[in-house]
Amino acid sequence: MVPTINVGIQVLPFSKEKDTYGLVDKAIEAIDASGVKYEVDALETVMEGELDDLLEVVKKAVYACVDAGAEEVAANVKIHYRPTGTSIEEKVGKYRK
Repeated sequence: MVPTINVGIQVLPFSKEKDTYGLVDKAIEAIDASGVKYEVDALETVMEGELDDLLEVVKKAVYACVDAGAEEVAANVKIHYRPTGTSIEEKVGKYRK
């Protein structure tokens, strides 16, 4: 059985011509279109799923920024892998109101 894990991504698109927030929105649209479970917060987007699938989504998010006009993109990626699985809910559920 392949465990469900979490991947956090912060995209940092650079462009002299394009709005940074608009480029980040394109990355989030790519994540949304992938169908994976995700949550956006102020500094990164956290996804939940299988590692191989989530790494593909990371690539799509970066490419979406470039396709939207970013001249370059840096991305910070965090992976929380546990062989028995992990979820967004177990990490932050107790803080939700």
